[in-house]
Amino acid sequence: MSARTLPGMSPPVPHDAARTRVLVIEDDDTIGRHLHAGLRGSGYAATWCRTGSSGLAEAGLTRHDAVLLDLGLPDVDGMDVARHLRADHPDLLIVILTARSDEIDVIAGLDAGADDYLVKPFTLSVLLARLRAHLRRRPAGSPAESAPIRLGDLTVDPASRRCLVAGGEITLRPKEFELLVALAQRAGAAVSREDLMAQVWDANWFGPTKTLDVTMAALRRRLEAAAAAVPEGRPRLPHIATLRGHGYRLEPPAG
Repeated sequence: MSARTLPGMSPPVPHDAARTRVLVIEDDDTIGRHLHAGLRGSGYAATWCRTGSSGLAEAGLTRHDAVLLDLGLPDVDGMDVARHLRADHPDLLIVILTARSDEIDVIAGLDAGADDYLVKPFTLSVLLARLRAHLRRRPAGSPAESAPIRLGDLTVDPASRRCLVAGGEITLRPKEFELLVALAQRAGAAVSREDLMAQVWDANWFGPTKTLDVTMAALRRRLEAAAAAVPEGRPRLPHIATLRGHGYRLEPPAG
């Protein structure tokens, strides 16, 4: 990415942008300066760190809504930074910025805890659109949509953002939880990939659909691990069925 790829026509500033804190962790002086200036010019409260260690320290000192993370940092591998950020700040939006474009690198970045992945070069307008898509607040749901959902020994509570297996709470990443809610609210019904992408990643999502597959695989692993950890025997959990060519279906447990 070069300086000339970042400037572009600035889209409308979100009304709540000034309340949105974005941390940029980027060692390249030109890119970092343009990202920092572009975010501030679009109304975001932006902070720029040039190393992974200083970025982690800043994230620990101040609450941020989003992090733009370069993988090629001089002191710490960006993947490790993503893992630390995700472990310490479960609700933080993490967008990886990198020149690595191979699919295996994209999957590794998402599996490390990132919510999105932008390959350099990219334009500032695309980056801002991604931020708006992720940070845009969805209208509040009806009471029925916010009520706890119980499927066998699984309880999903959208209002408190809690997930319990046999009464024990398990930790899910933000997108994993939202994906589970999207399926649980329509348990037994087939849900298309397009519907899931629109509900969980925003209707205007234009990133790789591989994101859905990686998040679904991680959700399945976490539910399986939680079930295996229950000491009183195997809990009754719903099954996430893959519907090839269409999407997924959350099948309630028998009985």
